[in-house]
Amino acid sequence: MRVNLLFFVALSGLMAIAASVFLIHGHVSEREVVAAEADPDAGENAEKSSGPSPLVVDTGAPLLLDEPAETDNSSLEKTVQAIADNSACFVCHANYAEEPMARDHAKAGLGCVDCHGDSFPHRNDENNTTPPDTMYPANRIDPSCRECHATHDAPAIEVIALYLKRCPSKRDPTKIVCTDCHGEHRLEIRTVRWNKETRKLITGSGETPER
Repeated sequence: MRVNLLFFVALSGLMAIAASVFLIHGHVSEREVVAAEADPDAGENAEKSSGPSPLVVDTGAPLLLDEPAETDNSSLEKTVQAIADNSACFVCHANYAEEPMARDHAKAGLGCVDCHGDSFPHRNDENNTTPPDTMYPANRIDPSCRECHATHDAPAIEVIALYLKRCPSKRDPTKIVCTDCHGEHRLEIRTVRWNKETRKLITGSGETPER
């Protein structure tokens, strides 16, 4: 009888140890069981929180080498648009690319076509015998300039100095026009000349144009 009692006590101890080991390895405690019964979603939330944190995209990450930066190009675009495109004219009139009058007007958004018209027949004539749409005889130069330049604020001393330098042969003030002092917009030697009033072709290439 005593042996049976000792055996029962030992068996009970082993069972208690086995239950403890099961609870430890199963990560289940009495408190967890009670909490799970009270809140069925608690176990699922705990399982989710135990994983890695959600992926967060860093929008301020460094750009790749071939990835252009997103910058405000509005001011640059305005600058580019303001420069008139005279490239079609410069195919033949390359000497005007750096001519002061053409250059300064282009920077202000005024190209060759704004004064001389689109002149498509002139552009497409490989024989160069078709005149531009609009040309300017001497009596039309000043009125055309005044359409944009209403005043002339240069000091008198500068006007006289430039006049003496540029066109001293002109003694009659009524014959002086804006382009006598401004720009280098006239070709001194021309292979083809037209009458600017009638747009009629004039023969005699290589002549010095009248000023």
